[in-house]
Amino acid sequence: MQDAPITRDAANGGVRVVAVVVTYNRAALLESCLDALAAQDRRPDAVVVVDNASTDASGSVADAHPIGADVVHLHENVGGAGGFATGIARALEEHRADWVWLMDDDTIPRPAALAALTDAIDASPARLSVLSSRAVWTDGRAHPMNLPRLRVGASAQERADAQAAGGYPIRTASYVSVLLRADDVRRLGLPNADYFIWSDDFEHTGRLLRRGRGIHVPGSVVEHRTKVFANAQASPGDRFYYDVRNRLWALTRTRSFTLWERAMYGGSTVRGWLRQLVRHPELARVGARGLRDALRGGPRPGAQVLDQDPGAASSITRVERSAGR
Repeated sequence: MQDAPITRDAANGGVRVVAVVVTYNRAALLESCLDALAAQDRRPDAVVVVDNASTDASGSVADAHPIGADVVHLHENVGGAGGFATGIARALEEHRADWVWLMDDDTIPRPAALAALTDAIDASPARLSVLSSRAVWTDGRAHPMNLPRLRVGASAQERADAQAAGGYPIRTASYVSVLLRADDVRRLGLPNADYFIWSDDFEHTGRLLRRGRGIHVPGSVVEHRTKVFANAQASPGDRFYYDVRNRLWALTRTRSFTLWERAMYGGSTVRGWLRQLVRHPELARVGARGLRDALRGGPRPGAQVLDQDPGAASSITRVERSAGR
């Protein structure tokens, strides 16, 4: 661990990268994540940790860590979606971010992870909005939970520009190590806090990349220390509710995807749900609740989701109003 808080480094060329980590009841993993951020070859200029009302020592670990993070202690667990909305808003308002680097507390970036992303920005002939890292499991295999979606129909020029930056074009990305251009978030808004878990990153990066450019950078590697090697839908249980509700919200109640993309992603989603229901018929009732709530209405405003934390709610409101949302 470092023995001094992270501060802005003139060697970073004046570009401010603010890391945002959302944590909930994973104190040991959070400490490893913060250790890894402090050990980056290109260190972030500030770190924001959003403690999602943890009941273990996660909040204390964040407060005490020598990295000197700006820790936001929420009074209610609002899930990854609410946590990232809170953290991004704080990075924009309090830390004047140029880029925001997002990850969960079980994400352990390797030392060159951030440098590889910023090097790709510098090498890219095109203006980039989103860059994603390669997420691997503890044994080095590519993690199935965090595979980016390729940009179907990318032009030869888009592919060449991405290759020049050491990557390939993407259409959406996981929040397990993704770098977002802050100006685009200011213009297009924050993730929907009411998603709680799942599809918040799908919709938000899809929104940023509907007209923006994004690349996956294999040279930027992070370890995603999940308990098992599987995608999020392998054994969802009651979380299947969020999978159904949120995916339907993303595909039917936003402008993040074109009509043909809605058909393509919707078709693949339904096929995945059917496979799950064949293996786990008990999920039918859970999925039906998700379908019902998706049809009843869209997500609540972020400020309403964060009503137990007025400061965070006000910050989200200001960013969203500036984006016209």
